[in-house]
Amino acid sequence: MKSHPTATLRATGLDCVRGERRLFAGLAFELSNGGLLQVSGPNGSGKTSLLRMVCGLLPPAAGSLAWNGTSIRTLGEEYNAGLVYVGHLNAAKEELNARETLGLAARLAGLTADPGTVADALAAFGLARHDRLPCKVLSQGQKRRLALARLKLSASKALWVLDEPFAALDAAGIAVMRAVLEDHLARGGLALLTTHQAVPVAAPSAQTLDLGQ
Repeated sequence: MKSHPTATLRATGLDCVRGERRLFAGLAFELSNGGLLQVSGPNGSGKTSLLRMVCGLLPPAAGSLAWNGTSIRTLGEEYNAGLVYVGHLNAAKEELNARETLGLAARLAGLTADPGTVADALAAFGLARHDRLPCKVLSQGQKRRLALARLKLSASKALWVLDEPFAALDAAGIAVMRAVLEDHLARGGLALLTTHQAVPVAAPSAQTLDLGQ
């Protein structure tokens, strides 16, 4: 699998204000190839807000985010094309089956979505036997696997931004997710994720950030 080119994500002096409450201030970090940042903290500490900032979906109250030295706001779609975001909501279309849902999500993200590639991604997350079932009959764990199966189609995306990727997964699902993430990092990808679970992930470079401190 092709390695990712040299890349750096740098956050400087980030402030997050929601309503009249300041969730965090002066936040700074730097990620480069093979880098993993795991963000923890209690509910309401700003974990999801931080991810949305990284994705360019939420402007910080102060501070900046730069990709390879250029503001992500300046880069716009050029930056967005190189990242994949999996939120805590699974966004499964209840009336579509797993194949249709993953194929649609891939196309909307500009990812390769031929039937064979979609089938392989579902199989990797243990959904091969359930791929023709409408999403409304899948368990929460199966819906989470379906959302995460997008990552098997996202090898070309250098930056993965993941909100609680291990939530609702059983031990087998956690093992698959960890292996997919470790492969991405080994190829020089970057990943930023939130988690309430202490899941060890092997990475060339790993950092933690606790927003509850």
